[in-house]
Amino acid sequence: MQPAADPIAWFHTLYADALRGESFEPDRAALATADAQGVPSVRFVLVRDVSADGFVFYTHRDSRKGRELARGVAALAYHWASTGVQVRVEGPVREAPDSVSDAYFAGRPRGSQVGAWGSPQSQEIPDRDTLDARVREAEQRFDGKDVPRPPRWGGYQLVPTTVEFWFADPNRLHDRFEYTRTGSGPWTVRRLAP
Repeated sequence: MQPAADPIAWFHTLYADALRGESFEPDRAALATADAQGVPSVRFVLVRDVSADGFVFYTHRDSRKGRELARGVAALAYHWASTGVQVRVEGPVREAPDSVSDAYFAGRPRGSQVGAWGSPQSQEIPDRDTLDARVREAEQRFDGKDVPRPPRWGGYQLVPTTVEFWFADPNRLHDRFEYTRTGSGPWTVRRLAP
């Protein structure tokens, strides 16, 4: 197997393959962050856009995830079982422009929009009834109106400085290719042993 010249273009080709074969959302990826003490945290997110500018996903900025993303660096990992491919992405993180966050939020289902207003994501609540009451209040507040994006909810863009592709081999002799770059310079690629 030979690596492609552009890792983002290769990602799109492999993602298209996963779209045809995955039984669950192929745009889900594990997002790894760390707190101020370096304690890691990982959870799945839905990555809604991938381009040369970065991998874009959305969350509440005051959640644990949002607070850790404010530290400025993160990693994503995809695994598509149907094609035997993993993709790892590492790099700095920045908030997406408000216009990008607004456009994405406007296209979400209304229940998800209202839920973003009702849920104090990652904060302790006494019980489910409290959450349900907050969501009902948000539903009443926006009854008959468009639901605007909450000011502390928005997108993040992980700008890749490292992208690794891993292709499964039945003998555990997986093909691995690691792309790295500095700034907007060219990508360099090297093959890694499995």
